[in-house]
Amino acid sequence: MDIGSGQAWPSNALSNFAPHGFFFDGVECASMEGLLQSFKFDKFHIQVEVCKLVGIKAKRRGQKRNKAWKSKQMLWWKGEPILRQSQEYQDLLDRAYAALAKNKNFQKALLATGNARLVHTIGRSKMAETVLTEREFCSRLEKIRAQLQQG
Repeated sequence: MDIGSGQAWPSNALSNFAPHGFFFDGVECASMEGLLQSFKFDKFHIQVEVCKLVGIKAKRRGQKRNKAWKSKQMLWWKGEPILRQSQEYQDLLDRAYAALAKNKNFQKALLATGNARLVHTIGRSKMAETVLTEREFCSRLEKIRAQLQQG
């Protein structure tokens, strides 16, 4: 199943663009896209604002910081620098998706995929080019789905 905002349900509801609200480290997030884009900003008060954005608005806000983070391969959370290709960043992503997984509508959509293989064909595969590769994204969704299926 190809995950994407332009796809039919449940695929579109699993997109990072989907408006699933959740709290992450005490910060209110309106979508996973808002949180992911916030990682590109080194100032926490800006991160909080970006976390409130959904879909294309969040993506466009973060695009302004692509050159800056890519040149140093550095992302941030709560003002703290995190190397993109570090275990610390992978742990941050794990915690972020665990927080999203508490959203009941997200859970419902994820369970509706059954045992389908999840892909994200518009996603990138090189860590240096994106804050979330296709593999990082889909593997986390599949792991959460397996946990939900086990009850």
